[in-house]
Amino acid sequence: MKRPISLTARLVATSVLLVAMVSVVIGAAAFAVIRTTLYRQLDASVLAATGNTADPRRSPDGPNHHDEPHEEPFQGTFEGNIGPGTLLAWPDRSYGYIAGTRRDEGAALSSGAVQQLAEVPADGQVHHVRLGHDREYRVAVGTDLNGEVLIVGAGTQNADETLAGLLVAEVIAIGLALAGATGGGLLLVRRQLRPLREVAATANQVAELPLATGEIDLAPRVPGHLTDERSEVGQVGSALNRMLTHVESSLEARHRSEQQVRQFVADASHELRTPLATIAGYSELARKHPDDVAGLRTALDKVESESGRMTALVADLLLLARLDAGRPLEREPVDLTRILMESVADARVLAPEHVWRMELPDEAVEVIGDEHALHQALTNLVTNARRYTPAGTVVTVSVGRQKPGDPFAAGSVRVAVHDDGPGFGDDLAEHAFERFVRGDRARTRDGGTGLGLSLVKAIAEAHGGEVFLDSEAGDTTIGFQLPAS
Repeated sequence: MKRPISLTARLVATSVLLVAMVSVVIGAAAFAVIRTTLYRQLDASVLAATGNTADPRRSPDGPNHHDEPHEEPFQGTFEGNIGPGTLLAWPDRSYGYIAGTRRDEGAALSSGAVQQLAEVPADGQVHHVRLGHDREYRVAVGTDLNGEVLIVGAGTQNADETLAGLLVAEVIAIGLALAGATGGGLLLVRRQLRPLREVAATANQVAELPLATGEIDLAPRVPGHLTDERSEVGQVGSALNRMLTHVESSLEARHRSEQQVRQFVADASHELRTPLATIAGYSELARKHPDDVAGLRTALDKVESESGRMTALVADLLLLARLDAGRPLEREPVDLTRILMESVADARVLAPEHVWRMELPDEAVEVIGDEHALHQALTNLVTNARRYTPAGTVVTVSVGRQKPGDPFAAGSVRVAVHDDGPGFGDDLAEHAFERFVRGDRARTRDGGTGLGLSLVKAIAEAHGGEVFLDSEAGDTTIGFQLPAS
Protein backbone atom coordinates (compact mmCIF):
# COMPACT_ATOMS: atom_id res chain seq x y z
CA MET A 1 0.00 0.00 0.00
CA LYS A 2 1.36 3.38 -0.99
CA ARG A 3 2.34 5.49 1.99
CA PRO A 4 0.42 8.78 2.08
CA ILE A 5 2.39 11.99 1.84
CA SER A 6 2.18 14.09 4.97
CA LEU A 7 0.71 17.59 4.98
CA THR A 8 4.07 18.98 6.09
CA ALA A 9 5.83 17.40 3.11
CA ARG A 10 3.19 18.67 0.68
CA LEU A 11 3.34 22.22 2.03
CA VAL A 12 7.15 22.30 2.02
CA ALA A 13 7.28 20.82 -1.47
CA THR A 14 4.76 23.40 -2.68
CA SER A 15 6.70 26.30 -1.17
CA VAL A 16 10.00 25.01 -2.58
CA LEU A 17 8.41 24.59 -5.99
CA LEU A 18 7.10 28.15 -5.87
CA VAL A 19 10.54 29.46 -4.85
CA ALA A 20 12.13 27.46 -7.68
CA MET A 21 9.64 28.80 -10.23
CA VAL A 22 10.10 32.41 -9.09
CA SER A 23 13.88 32.04 -8.98
CA VAL A 24 14.03 30.52 -12.46
CA VAL A 25 11.79 33.23 -13.88
CA ILE A 26 13.84 36.01 -12.26
CA GLY A 27 17.11 34.36 -13.30
CA ALA A 28 15.93 33.89 -16.87
CA ALA A 29 14.71 37.48 -17.04
CA ALA A 30 18.01 38.79 -15.64
CA PHE A 31 19.99 36.59 -18.04
CA ALA A 32 17.94 37.83 -21.01
CA VAL A 33 18.27 41.49 -20.01
CA ILE A 34 22.04 41.29 -19.47
CA ARG A 35 22.57 39.31 -22.69
CA THR A 36 20.53 41.85 -24.63
CA THR A 37 22.48 44.72 -23.07
CA LEU A 38 25.86 43.15 -23.84
CA TYR A 39 24.93 42.32 -27.40
CA ARG A 40 23.49 45.79 -27.93
CA GLN A 41 26.78 47.27 -26.80
CA LEU A 42 28.62 45.01 -29.24
CA ASP A 43 26.21 45.92 -32.01
CA ALA A 44 26.59 49.64 -31.28
CA SER A 45 30.41 49.43 -31.44
CA VAL A 46 30.20 47.45 -34.68
CA LEU A 47 27.86 49.94 -36.34
CA ALA A 48 30.00 52.83 -35.17
CA ALA A 49 33.13 51.26 -36.68
CA THR A 50 31.64 50.63 -40.12
CA GLY A 51 31.81 54.27 -41.17
CA ASN A 52 35.11 55.61 -39.82
CA THR A 53 37.68 52.88 -40.36
CA ALA A 54 40.44 53.02 -42.96
CA ASP A 55 42.59 50.30 -44.47
CA PRO A 56 46.08 50.69 -43.01
CA ARG A 57 47.56 49.17 -46.18
CA ARG A 58 46.08 51.92 -48.39
CA SER A 59 47.89 55.26 -48.53
CA PRO A 60 45.69 58.14 -47.63
CA ASP A 61 47.34 60.24 -50.34
CA GLY A 62 47.03 57.93 -53.29
CA PRO A 63 45.68 54.76 -54.68
CA ASN A 64 46.24 51.43 -53.12
CA HIS A 65 49.73 50.03 -53.59
CA HIS A 66 48.60 46.60 -52.60
CA ASP A 67 46.07 45.44 -55.11
CA GLU A 68 46.71 41.83 -54.34
CA PRO A 69 45.61 40.15 -51.16
CA HIS A 70 48.15 39.92 -48.41
CA GLU A 71 48.24 37.11 -45.91
CA GLU A 72 50.77 38.71 -43.61
CA PRO A 73 49.25 39.93 -40.39
CA PHE A 74 49.15 43.63 -39.75
CA GLN A 75 51.49 44.71 -36.97
CA GLY A 76 50.29 47.82 -35.20
CA THR A 77 47.03 49.50 -34.37
CA PHE A 78 44.08 50.42 -36.57
CA GLU A 79 42.70 53.90 -36.54
CA GLY A 80 39.08 54.64 -35.68
CA ASN A 81 36.69 52.85 -33.23
CA ILE A 82 38.69 49.68 -33.40
CA GLY A 83 39.80 47.60 -30.43
CA PRO A 84 41.84 44.44 -30.04
CA GLY A 85 39.98 41.41 -31.39
CA THR A 86 37.92 43.43 -33.85
CA LEU A 87 37.25 41.72 -37.16
CA LEU A 88 37.86 43.72 -40.37
CA ALA A 89 37.28 42.31 -43.83
CA TRP A 90 37.27 43.79 -47.35
CA PRO A 91 35.36 41.26 -49.43
CA ASP A 92 36.14 43.03 -52.72
CA ARG A 93 39.81 42.33 -52.20
CA SER A 94 39.24 38.98 -50.41
CA TYR A 95 41.23 39.67 -47.33
CA GLY A 96 40.63 40.57 -43.72
CA TYR A 97 42.19 40.65 -40.29
CA ILE A 98 41.49 40.34 -36.60
CA ALA A 99 43.05 43.37 -34.96
CA GLY A 100 45.78 42.92 -32.40
CA THR A 101 47.28 45.08 -29.68
CA ARG A 102 50.49 47.05 -29.69
CA ARG A 103 52.32 44.01 -28.31
CA ASP A 104 50.38 41.24 -30.04
CA GLU A 105 50.17 40.70 -33.75
CA GLY A 106 46.80 40.47 -35.39
CA ALA A 107 45.60 37.36 -37.16
CA ALA A 108 44.77 37.26 -40.86
CA LEU A 109 41.45 35.75 -41.93
CA SER A 110 41.43 32.83 -44.28
CA SER A 111 39.93 33.18 -47.72
CA GLY A 112 37.10 30.87 -46.69
CA ALA A 113 36.25 33.09 -43.71
CA VAL A 114 36.28 36.15 -45.99
CA GLN A 115 33.97 34.42 -48.45
CA GLN A 116 31.62 33.49 -45.60
CA LEU A 117 31.59 37.12 -44.45
CA ALA A 118 30.91 38.27 -48.01
CA GLU A 119 27.52 36.57 -47.76
CA VAL A 120 26.41 38.89 -44.93
CA PRO A 121 23.66 41.16 -46.33
CA ALA A 122 24.46 44.86 -46.56
CA ASP A 123 21.22 46.00 -44.88
CA GLY A 124 22.70 48.18 -42.18
CA GLN A 125 21.83 45.59 -39.52
CA VAL A 126 24.11 43.58 -37.25
CA HIS A 127 24.21 39.83 -37.91
CA HIS A 128 25.54 36.87 -35.95
CA VAL A 129 28.24 34.83 -37.70
CA ARG A 130 30.12 31.73 -36.61
CA LEU A 131 33.60 31.38 -38.08
CA GLY A 132 34.94 27.95 -37.45
CA HIS A 133 33.80 25.93 -34.45
CA ASP A 134 34.41 28.29 -31.60
CA ARG A 135 34.53 31.83 -32.95
CA GLU A 136 31.33 33.85 -33.03
CA TYR A 137 31.03 37.48 -34.13
CA ARG A 138 28.50 40.23 -34.42
CA VAL A 139 29.14 41.71 -37.88
CA ALA A 140 27.74 44.50 -40.03
CA VAL A 141 28.46 45.66 -43.61
CA GLY A 142 29.46 49.27 -44.30
CA THR A 143 32.11 51.32 -46.02
CA ASP A 144 35.47 52.51 -44.80
CA LEU A 145 36.84 56.04 -45.05
CA ASN A 146 38.13 55.22 -48.51
CA GLY A 147 34.67 54.23 -49.75
CA GLU A 148 35.35 50.51 -50.00
CA VAL A 149 32.95 47.84 -48.74
CA LEU A 150 34.00 46.98 -45.21
CA ILE A 151 32.73 44.26 -42.89
CA VAL A 152 33.32 45.01 -39.23
CA GLY A 153 32.79 42.42 -36.52
CA ALA A 154 33.17 42.17 -32.76
CA GLY A 155 33.74 38.84 -31.05
CA THR A 156 31.15 37.61 -28.56
CA GLN A 157 33.64 35.65 -26.46
CA ASN A 158 33.83 38.18 -23.64
CA ALA A 159 30.07 38.62 -23.58
CA ASP A 160 29.54 34.86 -23.69
CA GLU A 161 32.02 34.33 -20.85
CA THR A 162 30.23 36.97 -18.81
CA LEU A 163 26.87 35.31 -19.51
CA ALA A 164 28.30 31.87 -18.65
CA GLY A 165 29.56 33.24 -15.34
CA LEU A 166 26.18 34.81 -14.70
CA LEU A 167 24.45 31.51 -15.46
CA VAL A 168 26.70 29.63 -13.04
CA ALA A 169 26.07 32.25 -10.37
CA GLU A 170 22.32 32.02 -10.93
CA VAL A 171 22.36 28.23 -10.68
CA ILE A 172 24.31 28.42 -7.42
CA ALA A 173 21.99 31.14 -6.10
CA ILE A 174 18.87 29.14 -7.02
CA GLY A 175 20.31 26.03 -5.38
CA LEU A 176 21.05 27.96 -2.18
CA ALA A 177 17.57 29.52 -2.31
CA LEU A 178 15.95 26.09 -2.66
CA ALA A 179 18.01 24.70 0.21
CA GLY A 180 17.08 27.67 2.36
CA ALA A 181 13.42 27.37 1.34
CA THR A 182 13.43 23.68 2.24
CA GLY A 183 14.99 24.19 5.67
CA GLY A 184 13.03 27.34 6.47
CA GLY A 185 9.84 25.80 5.11
CA LEU A 186 10.20 22.77 7.38
CA LEU A 187 10.67 24.98 10.43
CA LEU A 188 7.84 27.35 9.56
CA VAL A 189 5.37 24.66 8.50
CA ARG A 190 6.02 22.55 11.59
CA ARG A 191 5.60 25.63 13.74
CA GLN A 192 2.40 26.63 12.00
CA LEU A 193 1.00 23.09 12.21
CA ARG A 194 1.79 22.78 15.91
CA PRO A 195 -1.72 24.00 16.88
CA LEU A 196 -3.22 21.39 14.56
CA ARG A 197 -1.16 18.70 16.28
CA GLU A 198 -2.49 19.92 19.63
CA VAL A 199 -6.03 19.57 18.29
CA ALA A 200 -5.19 16.06 17.07
CA ALA A 201 -3.72 15.24 20.49
CA THR A 202 -7.02 16.21 22.11
CA ALA A 203 -8.91 14.00 19.67
CA ASN A 204 -6.54 11.10 20.38
CA GLN A 205 -6.97 11.63 24.11
CA VAL A 206 -10.73 11.38 23.72
CA ALA A 207 -10.36 8.32 21.48
CA GLU A 208 -8.54 6.50 24.28
CA LEU A 209 -11.37 7.04 26.78
CA PRO A 210 -13.68 4.09 27.56
CA LEU A 211 -17.02 5.21 26.13
CA ALA A 212 -18.78 1.88 25.70
CA THR A 213 -20.36 1.59 29.14
CA GLY A 214 -20.70 3.36 32.42
CA GLU A 215 -20.79 7.04 33.24
CA ILE A 216 -19.13 9.18 30.60
CA ASP A 217 -16.69 11.99 31.36
CA LEU A 218 -15.48 13.78 28.25
CA ALA A 219 -13.39 16.33 30.10
CA PRO A 220 -10.69 16.81 27.41
CA ARG A 221 -11.27 19.88 25.28
CA VAL A 222 -9.25 21.86 22.78
CA PRO A 223 -7.59 24.79 24.62
CA GLY A 224 -9.29 28.14 24.30
CA HIS A 225 -6.46 29.76 22.34
CA LEU A 226 -7.01 27.19 19.58
CA THR A 227 -10.75 27.82 19.16
CA ASP A 228 -10.67 31.28 17.60
CA GLU A 229 -12.80 30.81 14.49
CA ARG A 230 -11.03 33.63 12.68
CA SER A 231 -8.32 31.08 11.79
CA GLU A 232 -8.62 27.70 10.09
CA VAL A 233 -7.14 25.82 13.06
CA GLY A 234 -9.51 27.72 15.35
CA GLN A 235 -12.45 26.60 13.23
CA VAL A 236 -11.32 22.98 13.53
CA GLY A 237 -10.76 23.31 17.29
CA SER A 238 -14.12 25.00 17.84
CA ALA A 239 -15.92 22.39 15.73
CA LEU A 240 -14.20 19.59 17.67
CA ASN A 241 -15.23 21.12 21.00
CA ARG A 242 -18.84 21.44 19.82
CA MET A 243 -18.77 17.85 18.62
CA LEU A 244 -17.35 16.64 21.95
CA THR A 245 -20.02 18.58 23.84
CA HIS A 246 -22.71 17.03 21.66
CA VAL A 247 -21.25 13.55 22.04
CA GLU A 248 -20.94 14.03 25.80
CA SER A 249 -24.56 15.12 26.13
CA SER A 250 -25.67 12.21 23.94
CA LEU A 251 -23.65 9.70 25.96
CA GLU A 252 -24.96 11.19 29.20
CA ALA A 253 -28.51 10.85 27.87
CA ARG A 254 -27.76 7.27 26.90
CA HIS A 255 -26.33 6.59 30.36
CA ARG A 256 -29.39 8.13 32.01
CA SER A 257 -31.60 6.06 29.76
CA GLU A 258 -29.71 2.91 30.70
CA GLN A 259 -30.03 3.78 34.39
CA GLN A 260 -33.73 4.47 33.94
CA VAL A 261 -34.20 1.16 32.17
CA ARG A 262 -32.40 -0.66 34.96
CA GLN A 263 -34.40 1.17 37.58
CA PHE A 264 -37.57 0.63 35.59
CA VAL A 265 -36.96 -3.13 35.36
CA ALA A 266 -36.08 -3.30 39.06
CA ASP A 267 -39.15 -1.32 40.11
CA ALA A 268 -41.44 -3.26 37.79
CA SER A 269 -40.06 -6.53 39.09
CA HIS A 270 -40.61 -5.32 42.65
CA GLU A 271 -44.16 -4.21 41.90
CA LEU A 272 -45.00 -7.51 40.23
CA ARG A 273 -43.28 -9.61 42.87
CA THR A 274 -45.58 -8.39 45.66
CA PRO A 275 -48.90 -9.41 44.04
CA LEU A 276 -47.36 -12.63 42.74
CA ALA A 277 -46.17 -13.51 46.25
CA THR A 278 -49.63 -12.70 47.61
CA ILE A 279 -51.31 -14.87 44.98
CA ALA A 280 -48.88 -17.72 45.62
CA GLY A 281 -49.42 -17.47 49.39
CA TYR A 282 -53.20 -17.51 49.25
CA SER A 283 -53.15 -20.28 46.64
CA GLU A 284 -51.00 -22.37 48.97
CA LEU A 285 -53.35 -21.60 51.87
CA ALA A 286 -56.39 -22.66 49.83
CA ARG A 287 -54.66 -25.86 48.77
CA LYS A 288 -53.82 -26.78 52.36
CA HIS A 289 -57.35 -26.06 53.64
CA PRO A 290 -59.70 -27.05 50.85
CA ASP A 291 -62.58 -27.60 53.29
CA ASP A 292 -62.44 -24.06 54.74
CA VAL A 293 -65.08 -22.38 52.61
CA ALA A 294 -64.68 -18.96 54.24
CA GLY A 295 -60.91 -19.10 53.91
CA LEU A 296 -61.19 -20.26 50.33
CA ARG A 297 -63.50 -17.38 49.49
CA THR A 298 -61.08 -14.92 51.10
CA ALA A 299 -58.17 -16.40 49.17
CA LEU A 300 -60.05 -16.13 45.88
CA ASP A 301 -60.99 -12.51 46.61
CA LYS A 302 -57.36 -11.68 47.35
CA VAL A 303 -56.15 -13.49 44.22
CA GLU A 304 -58.67 -11.56 42.16
CA SER A 305 -57.59 -8.25 43.72
CA GLU A 306 -53.90 -8.83 43.16
CA SER A 307 -54.56 -10.07 39.62
CA GLY A 308 -56.39 -6.84 38.86
CA ARG A 309 -53.49 -4.88 40.33
CA MET A 310 -51.01 -6.75 38.14
CA THR A 311 -53.23 -6.27 35.11
CA ALA A 312 -53.37 -2.52 35.70
CA LEU A 313 -49.61 -2.38 36.24
CA VAL A 314 -48.86 -4.36 33.08
CA ALA A 315 -51.28 -2.17 31.08
CA ASP A 316 -49.52 0.96 32.32
CA LEU A 317 -46.13 -0.51 31.49
CA LEU A 318 -47.26 -1.47 28.00
CA LEU A 319 -48.66 2.02 27.38
CA LEU A 320 -45.40 3.60 28.57
CA ALA A 321 -43.40 1.29 26.33
CA ARG A 322 -45.64 2.17 23.40
CA LEU A 323 -45.22 5.90 24.03
CA ASP A 324 -41.44 5.52 24.51
CA ALA A 325 -41.23 3.70 21.19
CA GLY A 326 -42.91 6.66 19.50
CA ARG A 327 -45.79 4.64 18.14
CA PRO A 328 -48.46 6.89 16.63
CA LEU A 329 -51.59 7.57 18.63
CA GLU A 330 -55.09 8.00 17.32
CA ARG A 331 -55.75 11.38 15.73
CA GLU A 332 -59.41 12.28 16.03
CA PRO A 333 -61.50 15.03 17.69
CA VAL A 334 -61.77 14.51 21.44
CA ASP A 335 -64.24 16.33 23.72
CA LEU A 336 -62.21 17.06 26.86
CA THR A 337 -65.22 18.57 28.60
CA ARG A 338 -67.09 15.27 28.49
CA ILE A 339 -64.05 13.30 29.66
CA LEU A 340 -63.59 15.69 32.58
CA MET A 341 -67.20 15.30 33.72
CA GLU A 342 -66.95 11.50 33.52
CA SER A 343 -63.73 11.44 35.55
CA VAL A 344 -65.18 13.71 38.27
CA ALA A 345 -68.36 11.65 38.39
CA ASP A 346 -66.31 8.49 38.99
CA ALA A 347 -64.22 10.27 41.65
CA ARG A 348 -67.35 11.37 43.52
CA VAL A 349 -68.42 7.76 43.79
CA LEU A 350 -64.99 6.52 44.92
CA ALA A 351 -64.23 9.43 47.30
CA PRO A 352 -67.54 10.96 48.49
CA GLU A 353 -65.75 12.54 51.47
CA HIS A 354 -63.90 14.93 49.12
CA VAL A 355 -65.48 18.10 47.79
CA TRP A 356 -65.43 17.89 44.00
CA ARG A 357 -65.89 20.95 41.80
CA MET A 358 -65.68 21.61 38.07
CA GLU A 359 -64.86 24.75 36.12
CA LEU A 360 -66.07 24.38 32.55
CA PRO A 361 -66.33 26.88 29.68
CA ASP A 362 -69.61 27.70 28.04
CA GLU A 363 -68.68 25.70 24.96
CA ALA A 364 -67.17 22.25 24.67
CA VAL A 365 -63.39 22.12 24.40
CA GLU A 366 -62.12 19.78 21.71
CA VAL A 367 -58.61 18.74 20.72
CA ILE A 368 -57.18 16.35 18.14
CA GLY A 369 -55.73 13.27 19.80
CA ASP A 370 -56.21 9.81 21.26
CA GLU A 371 -59.38 9.74 23.34
CA HIS A 372 -58.41 6.66 25.39
CA ALA A 373 -54.96 8.06 26.27
CA LEU A 374 -56.33 11.51 27.16
CA HIS A 375 -59.06 9.92 29.29
CA GLN A 376 -56.41 7.96 31.18
CA ALA A 377 -54.24 11.08 31.67
CA LEU A 378 -57.16 13.06 33.15
CA THR A 379 -58.26 10.09 35.26
CA ASN A 380 -54.73 9.73 36.64
CA LEU A 381 -54.68 13.40 37.67
CA VAL A 382 -58.01 13.07 39.46
CA THR A 383 -56.94 9.76 41.04
CA ASN A 384 -53.72 11.36 42.28
CA ALA A 385 -55.71 14.08 44.04
CA ARG A 386 -58.10 11.52 45.49
CA ARG A 387 -55.43 9.19 46.82
CA TYR A 388 -52.93 11.63 48.25
CA THR A 389 -55.21 14.17 49.96
CA PRO A 390 -57.17 13.74 53.18
CA ALA A 391 -60.96 13.67 53.49
CA GLY A 392 -62.64 17.06 53.15
CA THR A 393 -60.14 18.34 50.60
CA VAL A 394 -61.64 20.60 47.95
CA VAL A 395 -60.61 19.42 44.50
CA THR A 396 -61.34 21.66 41.50
CA VAL A 397 -60.99 20.25 38.00
CA SER A 398 -60.92 22.75 35.12
CA VAL A 399 -60.45 22.85 31.36
CA GLY A 400 -60.27 25.78 29.01
CA ARG A 401 -58.41 27.57 26.27
CA GLN A 402 -55.60 29.98 27.03
CA LYS A 403 -56.05 33.68 26.37
CA PRO A 404 -53.42 36.21 25.30
CA GLY A 405 -51.23 37.08 28.25
CA ASP A 406 -51.62 33.70 29.96
CA PRO A 407 -48.47 31.73 30.84
CA PHE A 408 -49.10 29.27 27.99
CA ALA A 409 -49.54 29.93 24.30
CA ALA A 410 -52.79 31.59 23.34
CA GLY A 411 -55.30 29.11 21.97
CA SER A 412 -53.78 26.07 23.68
CA VAL A 413 -55.91 23.88 25.93
CA ARG A 414 -55.13 23.72 29.64
CA VAL A 415 -56.39 20.92 31.91
CA ALA A 416 -55.72 21.49 35.61
CA VAL A 417 -56.54 19.82 38.93
CA HIS A 418 -56.35 22.07 41.98
CA ASP A 419 -56.64 21.01 45.63
CA ASP A 420 -56.11 22.56 49.04
CA GLY A 421 -54.39 19.51 50.47
CA PRO A 422 -50.90 19.22 51.97
CA GLY A 423 -49.21 19.50 48.56
CA PHE A 424 -45.96 18.05 47.26
CA GLY A 425 -42.75 18.36 49.22
CA ASP A 426 -39.87 20.18 47.57
CA ASP A 427 -37.93 16.97 47.00
CA LEU A 428 -40.97 15.17 45.65
CA ALA A 429 -42.03 18.01 43.33
CA GLU A 430 -38.77 17.78 41.39
CA HIS A 431 -39.39 14.11 40.58
CA ALA A 432 -43.19 14.01 40.56
CA PHE A 433 -43.44 12.98 36.90
CA GLU A 434 -40.75 10.29 37.05
CA ARG A 435 -41.64 6.62 37.02
CA PHE A 436 -42.27 4.68 40.24
CA VAL A 437 -42.07 7.87 42.30
CA ARG A 438 -44.57 7.93 45.15
CA GLY A 439 -45.33 10.40 47.88
CA ASP A 440 -45.18 9.85 51.62
CA ARG A 441 -47.05 6.68 52.53
CA ALA A 442 -48.49 8.49 55.49
CA ARG A 443 -50.47 10.70 53.09
CA THR A 444 -51.94 7.83 51.13
CA ARG A 445 -55.08 5.90 51.77
CA ASP A 446 -54.37 3.17 49.22
CA GLY A 447 -51.17 2.25 47.45
CA GLY A 448 -50.31 3.07 43.86
CA THR A 449 -47.68 1.90 41.39
CA GLY A 450 -46.00 5.29 40.97
CA LEU A 451 -46.71 5.34 37.24
CA GLY A 452 -49.74 7.64 37.19
CA LEU A 453 -48.07 11.02 36.73
CA SER A 454 -45.35 9.61 34.50
CA LEU A 455 -48.13 8.38 32.20
CA VAL A 456 -49.69 11.85 32.24
CA LYS A 457 -46.39 13.36 31.13
CA ALA A 458 -45.80 10.74 28.42
CA ILE A 459 -49.33 11.17 27.02
CA ALA A 460 -49.12 14.97 27.04
CA GLU A 461 -45.75 14.95 25.27
CA ALA A 462 -47.03 12.42 22.73
CA HIS A 463 -49.71 15.00 21.85
CA GLY A 464 -47.13 17.79 21.55
CA GLY A 465 -47.96 19.25 24.96
CA GLU A 466 -46.34 19.52 28.36
CA VAL A 467 -47.13 19.07 32.06
CA PHE A 468 -46.93 21.59 34.88
CA LEU A 469 -46.92 21.51 38.67
CA ASP A 470 -47.19 24.33 41.16
CA SER A 471 -47.43 23.14 44.73
CA GLU A 472 -47.28 24.46 48.24
CA ALA A 473 -49.21 23.57 51.39
CA GLY A 474 -52.92 24.30 50.84
CA ASP A 475 -52.49 25.28 47.18
CA THR A 476 -51.51 22.66 44.61
CA THR A 477 -52.18 22.81 40.87
CA ILE A 478 -51.15 20.02 38.53
CA GLY A 479 -52.11 19.30 34.95
CA PHE A 480 -51.13 19.47 31.32
CA GLN A 481 -51.60 21.76 28.37
CA LEU A 482 -52.01 20.75 24.73
CA PRO A 483 -51.46 22.77 21.56
CA ALA A 484 -54.43 24.26 19.78
CA SER A 485 -56.24 21.91 17.43
